Amino acid sequence: MEPLKSVLFVCVENSNRSQMAEAFARIHGVGKVAAFSAGSRPSGRVNPKAIAAMQDLGYDLTTHTSKGLDAFNGKEIEVAVTMGCGDECPLVLAKQRVDWKIPDPRDMTPEQFKEVRDLIETKVKELIASLGT
Repeated sequence: MEPLKSVLFVCVENSNRSQMAEAFARIHGVGKVAAFSAGSRPSGRVNPKAIAAMQDLGYDLTTHTSKGLDAFNGKEIEVAVTMGCGDECPLVLAKQRVDWKIPDPRDMTPEQFKEVRDLIETKVKELIASLGT
């Protein structure tokens, strides 16, 4: 059995986009990827809007925590995905780096937030498929 490919999703606060991306990678990448998320300046909490948006799909985001990049510095990752926030993670040893231009949904209406959530799900599915796992 092949080892899981590690994927790290990064945004500034690790409270919205990267949390949802990690959740979708866990949902759609079972047996294929090991998903993680982190932020360059973590807020310390997962946004209640993100929790609600994922709850609509049956995923409990309350089990996630907002965390920083320190645990990933010097660690080899298959893919590091930044969420379009201009963040870089130079100390993360990623074989591949991808930047998704995804708007920050923090201040969006619930409907707009769900549109961003759905965009993230689509991109995560495409990423997993591209890894050939």
